[in-house]
Amino acid sequence: MSGMLIGELSRRTGVNAHQLRYYEAQGLLQADRGVNGYREYADDAVLAVTQIRRLLEAGLSTQEIAYLLPCATGPSPELEPCPELLDALRARLHKLDACIESVVQSRQVLSDFIDATERRMPEVYPECDGSAAEPATV
Repeated sequence: MSGMLIGELSRRTGVNAHQLRYYEAQGLLQADRGVNGYREYADDAVLAVTQIRRLLEAGLSTQEIAYLLPCATGPSPELEPCPELLDALRARLHKLDACIESVVQSRQVLSDFIDATERRMPEVYPECDGSAAEPATV
């Protein structure tokens, strides 16, 4: 019995064929070649693609996933506990934390620019201070 072709794997996983070929090029997914030269995937490729997608959602790179994937079981996936694996996951978490801190800092600086600019509006454009809408008192 032959394996499933890339179109079938794409349909079963919701991942387009281009991405599946990329996963294969990155060493994350294995395919055999049929006599016609087409890629053929075993049934366990569906589980592998599900695991890859979940690990990508966690912000892991394909290089990190290549390292972790042999330790993955089930669609969640669950990872076999070992010190090297935990070190790799913690390192990625620290990188994400640093990115979050950087974005929060950039957001604050941008917000400060907006606030300072809005405070200058009546000074630079007096017609924007809202006083023109108020009736004059005699």
